[in-house]
Amino acid sequence: MEAFIVRPFGEKNGINFEEVQEKLILPALQNAGIKGYTTGVIMEAGNIRQDMFQLLLTSDVVVADISIHNANVFYELGIRHALRAKKTLMIRCRKDEVPFDLKTDRYIAYEQDNLDAYVEVLTEALKQTLNSERTDSPVFLMLPKLTAQNPEHFLAVPEDFCKEVFIANKTEHRGKLSLLATEAQFFSWEMPALRMIGDIQFKSKFYCDAKEVWEKIQKRKPHDLEANDYLATIYHRLEDVEIKHNSDIAQQLLAKSEMAINRLFDQFSILDRNKRAEAYALRGRNEKTKWVRRWIDLEPEEMGKEAIRSSSLQKAYKNYALGYDQDLNHFYSGVNALGLLKTIIELAVREVYIWESKFDSPHEAKTALDNYITEFGELATTVKRAVFATKKALERDNLSDPWVNITLADLAFLMIDNSERIKILYCNAIESGTDLNFDAAKRQLILFQKLNIMSNKVNAALEVFGNSDQSPVQAEKVILFTGHMIDAEDRKSPRFPKELEPDVRQRIKGNIEEIVKKTPTDQEWLGISGGASGGDILFLEVCRELGIKRKMYLALPPDKFIVESVQQAGNTWVERFYNLYEDPDTEISILADTKELPIWLQGKKGYSFWERNNLWLLNTALSYGGHNLTLLALWDGKGEDGPGGTKHMIEEVKKKGAKSKVIDL
Repeated sequence: MEAFIVRPFGEKNGINFEEVQEKLILPALQNAGIKGYTTGVIMEAGNIRQDMFQLLLTSDVVVADISIHNANVFYELGIRHALRAKKTLMIRCRKDEVPFDLKTDRYIAYEQDNLDAYVEVLTEALKQTLNSERTDSPVFLMLPKLTAQNPEHFLAVPEDFCKEVFIANKTEHRGKLSLLATEAQFFSWEMPALRMIGDIQFKSKFYCDAKEVWEKIQKRKPHDLEANDYLATIYHRLEDVEIKHNSDIAQQLLAKSEMAINRLFDQFSILDRNKRAEAYALRGRNEKTKWVRRWIDLEPEEMGKEAIRSSSLQKAYKNYALGYDQDLNHFYSGVNALGLLKTIIELAVREVYIWESKFDSPHEAKTALDNYITEFGELATTVKRAVFATKKALERDNLSDPWVNITLADLAFLMIDNSERIKILYCNAIESGTDLNFDAAKRQLILFQKLNIMSNKVNAALEVFGNSDQSPVQAEKVILFTGHMIDAEDRKSPRFPKELEPDVRQRIKGNIEEIVKKTPTDQEWLGISGGASGGDILFLEVCRELGIKRKMYLALPPDKFIVESVQQAGNTWVERFYNLYEDPDTEISILADTKELPIWLQGKKGYSFWERNNLWLLNTALSYGGHNLTLLALWDGKGEDGPGGTKHMIEEVKKKGAKSKVIDL
């Protein structure tokens, strides 16, 4: 959160405004978790007016001190009121009379001689202002049809940054995407940059990474529609993985997904038809997940009984159906409603005793089933007509949509008994979108298979997908290594002398074995480190010895990296570097061609290339999930020869709350 402070400078009319900022405004902002800036911060930039306009537009909150009649203050306050409808807080010391045009506005009064006493009052006012959706701009109050601008539309993401994102996306470099998301936070264009990266991470199924990015956006804007839409699905996908390992975390993720969906429904009136349909579909999917969890681990003969007994089945169907009612072009909700309705009908016919027990009488049970059968016919006709209409419109323009094709295959599966026709339609859908993932269709078929519903058609359709149960991809357990290079011959104060190498190697091996042993799991282990002489190379060699998959992340191309971080230890280490580098089982990634920071990043003061390299390694490791990460550090407990060393990495890992072990040199 950021605030822009609009105030007079120096001492005027007996008020020391520098003191007011230092003793009142900044402490209150800090208490509220907000960074504060004035135009004084941007004086050196040269184009103060442009920066001022941007800050007035984009700051989460503006604090304006209207204690005296100051032209600059009223000019900037007027701009803020004209650009933003909300989140402007006025304060004043009782000196000059409040201007007539502001007399009706609310403000916080303070006493010049007792500033400390008003910090808590201002802190609470700031928190209330941030959490409030009340319009406080007199411009927007007087002109209710005036539309406030979205500040993000006026923030240009640098072209060079976009290029780095594009390359990271094309090379599927998840760690680089996470690094860029971290670095975007240094700049005013953070939000549009995060949206761009979060969208890529979601589509690439980097759900742990996408979760971090969209949570940052949601933290800034709790009711952001896009963030809550993405997070509802991301939490659900992560729950699907965690249910195999930690049921408590899985339940928390499902609860978070429901909270995100509820935020969408809180703004239902401003959603368009498609988003309303999507909101209901998200709720239906979560109910479906609860339903599946009730019976999926039971014995086969008990699955169908528990499946029809659970009320979540009807709730899931109802929400998908409500979603389709909102938008008849939302095929996802329509075909899912049909699939669940078919399940209700098939199970009600097969498990008659349980079905009738859900009602007060057998007659009511039969009436309910007859109604569901009628609904199925009506809904199937509607969905089919809508999908065929879309297909014909696409064909007129010589276009094809694989999602339309997969929906047609799903419809055929639910409506006809020709297994060969069903196989052909699924095959056509898969071939029309070879780069897309049809997991949802396959998962639905597997549910029918487990419930022994429409078995002949299920088996035929699964032949097209490959007839195997599909479990979620398991996250890998990661050991991230950081550590000192071996001492060069001319190093004055020893840190890692070469005679310690055998002992250090043994200690690295012992710690790796202990970490792996302490975490019994069926997940695969992965070792990540740089390639410097000393700790990095020893770590990768030990990983190879222990059969642990490894990734070498180099700050620079190998020829340049060797000059920077290997050759000072001697030719033997260069040979060992290349032995690892050329090993086909070692995955290699390179951060940059040179040590010069990108142009868009050079404006970040005090940020070095080697710090960036550390954050790149850390973000790559964290992309597997923070609870899956353990840092192993070889450290002498002291500072570094330069920025971005072992101490920096240890500090950054602590900030992320990941586990760490230190081998004390």
